[in-house]
Order: sequence, then structure tokens, then C-alpha cells
Amino acid sequence: MAKPNFKPKQKQKQTENFNIIATTLAGLEEVLADELRALDMEYVKVGNRVVSCSGNLRQLYEANLWCRTAIRILKPIRNFKARNEDDLYEQVQKTNWSEYFDLDQTFAIDAVVSHSTFEHSLFVAQLTKDAIVDQFRKKTGERPSVDRIRPDVRLNLHMHENMVTLSLDSSGDSLHRRGYRLQTNVAPLNEVLAAGIISLSGWDKKSTFIDPMAGSGTFLIEAAMMAQNIAPGLFRRDPFGFENWKDYNKELFEMVWRTAEAKEKREPQAEIIGYDIDPDYVEAARTNIANAGLEHVIKVEEADFFKTNAPTEHGVLVMNPPYNERILSDDINLLYKNIGDTLKNNYQGFDAFVFTGNLDAAKSIGLRASRRTPLYNGAIDCRLLKYELYGGSKRGEEQKD
Repeated sequence: MAKPNFKPKQKQKQTENFNIIATTLAGLEEVLADELRALDMEYVKVGNRVVSCSGNLRQLYEANLWCRTAIRILKPIRNFKARNEDDLYEQVQKTNWSEYFDLDQTFAIDAVVSHSTFEHSLFVAQLTKDAIVDQFRKKTGERPSVDRIRPDVRLNLHMHENMVTLSLDSSGDSLHRRGYRLQTNVAPLNEVLAAGIISLSGWDKKSTFIDPMAGSGTFLIEAAMMAQNIAPGLFRRDPFGFENWKDYNKELFEMVWRTAEAKEKREPQAEIIGYDIDPDYVEAARTNIANAGLEHVIKVEEADFFKTNAPTEHGVLVMNPPYNERILSDDINLLYKNIGDTLKNNYQGFDAFVFTGNLDAAKSIGLRASRRTPLYNGAIDCRLLKYELYGGSKRGEEQKD
């Protein structure tokens, strides 16, 4: 069947603005807001683990490729109030779902419920699924299938105080799953969290960057991608959610992809160095770095941090030492005391950032933190501690929260 108006209509959609919601981790909202502003999004507004803005289809595609601290990029399609089950079912049915996906496409619903008369997100997701399926069955006599693992179309339902936002999930699989990480250690750091910590450090992407407890190399790779201006979405193995949408514009996305590829800086922009005392971790980091194509940018050595010295006069050091949660230390307080001593004696001139979920052990570092940023590593309450290591740093008792 001919579609003579297809091209002009698609062009019009490219420039048409709509609301966009980007989700992130607690504490990274302002970082994500800056990333969205860099993509020329309008009306950027920070919320709790979300940033809302306005943009067009090209910017939606760009956000999925470029946002380092976004978990998902959502396109809201409907807002309504649902006081009870009947309300929710009827309101969901007011959307014509055949505009968004077909019978032969699978779908799934992610529901988040807070401070509402509905207590369980799974129940809300199930009721929403029933309303959608019943609409298809009434119109066609058939129903689409649900695939919770790898759906063609992923929907997001957010309910707060019985106000519901229904959105299309343009990302599909979570954006923190970059695709470069083939090997991990026992407690790998979420890529979005790693990128957020580096951004919060204020690193200029030119001075020396060191991770002296490199593990599987996540900090190093995220730092290198920033320095080389590599879009994290370029490593993606699975399709983005929007590639299964009915209004997917393949030519537009290919243009966005090619533009991102062209922005990469090939020559190393900064000295990026990692150490780890465990040879298995060093091997894992090197495997991941090679998979990201960044061997020419990142150097990883097998070394004991406590026996290392700063290779340059200035730079940024970022580390994620054990908390005694998933990785156990024989004497956690002594470990943190040695970290403080090594930073004080061997890394003068650096800004050091210690990310930890053991706030008691952190006091043993013995240096005064100039900044303490609350973050979470999964469910673990953490702090990003900044230490400005001037020549002759004075030891001082850690300030309490």
C-alpha cells in the first residue's frame, strides 16, 4: 500500500517537541540535567531520580546515545489520576494502544508506585497489562504477548499519590549496560554510577586520572570515554527500545549514530592509569578496555596502591575501596588508615575521591574531607569523599555527617 505522505509527515515529527523524562540514580540528577542541556533540551527540570525536559525525536535518539548518567529515557504519552482499580483500568483503556504497537509485538510494563492507595507495583503492572490486552482482544479477537525479559515495546507506569504517568520506554534495556564489560569482579560498579562520580569529581578530561583499585576497569573506561568524547551508547549490543516504535525513523537514527562516531577523538587526550594488586582483576580490566577499543588510552598495571607514587604533580584520583559488604577485608579500619597515609604522603597535589559505603571505616582515613556527597551503590548508603592533597596536608579527625 502506497504512503505518499510518509516522508513529509516524518520530517514534521523530527522537529516537533514533546516531553521527555530521563531517570537516573539518587544524587546524579544535576549531572544528568547538565548532560540534557548539552543536547539543547529545553525546560530542563530536576526531580527525585528523574530529570524532565522537552525535545524532539532526534534529541530523544541522542539522549540514548550520549547521556552517561541516564538509566532510561522515557516518552510520556498520558497523565491521569487513578483512585481505585476501576479508575486505573478505564484510564489505561482510553489510550489507543494499536497506535503504539501491533498484535505481533511483545510488550512489558515496568511499574513504580509510591505514596498511593495502591501498595504493590506488580499488581498495578498486571492491571495495566489486562486493560491493554483486553482492548486488543475486543478490537481484533486476539491479544499481544507479554515478554518481561526482552519485549519489543517496554512501557513505564509511574504512580505517585495516585497520579499516573504512562510512558514509552525509548531505551529498552537499561542504559547502564553499556556493552563493553565482558568480565567483572565480585562487586562491579554500575557504569552510570561510575560516570556520575567522575563528573562529580570535576575532572577536566585533560589532567592525569588514576584509579588505584581498578577492579574490572569501570572508572577507567568511563573516564576514557569522556576524555575521547565517545558516546557510551555506541557500545550497545541490543537495539534501543525506540527502534521497535511505529514512528521509528531509521534514516534519522543512522545520522545521529554517524554524527556521534565522527565526534570521537582518536589521539589520547589524558593520561589514564589504573592499578590493582590482584592479577585476575588486572586481566579482567585489560579485557574490558580492549573490548572498548581503548588500549591506546588507558594503562593498567599490577601494583600495590600503598607502594605507588603520583606519576605527575597534579591530577584526579578516584577509588572505590572495599566496604566489608560484598568484598571483605581482614581489617577494614587499617585498610582505610593506609589509604589515608598513602594519599597524604604519595599523592600531594592531587584531588582524591574515595567512594565508600563504610562510613565508620572512612573515619580511619584521617584526612579532612572538603566535600561529602551522598550517593547509593545499589541499596548501600554511600559517600563520595573529596580530599584536597596539598603539600603538607594536615591530619584531622573526619567530620561526622
